[in-house]
Amino acid sequence: MPLHLTISQLTGMTFLALASIAWLIGMNRMLRRFREGAAANSARAAGPAYPAYPTPTPPAPPSRLQPGPHREAVELTPAEQDAFAGLVRQLGDGRPDPASG
Repeated sequence: MPLHLTISQLTGMTFLALASIAWLIGMNRMLRRFREGAAANSARAAGPAYPAYPTPTPPAPPSRLQPGPHREAVELTPAEQDAFAGLVRQLGDGRPDPASG
């Protein structure tokens, strides 16, 4: 028994420790009982593990690699090519085209 504690302090600490342990045991039992009841209810509500009739297979999703629209190509005349190159330079603030070199 520590010398600096009174009998009432030791009794109070002992009582609080025992009450805490009893509370923990009670909560543990209550939660365990609740979990068991919930598991039994969910198993009962779920019905049979396998249905009595076969389930149809869902259709397969469409292929993700579907062909896109037809691409069109138009040949430009040299004058149109020069005009397009000038437009690209104007819109690019005079920066050289990285694809051309």
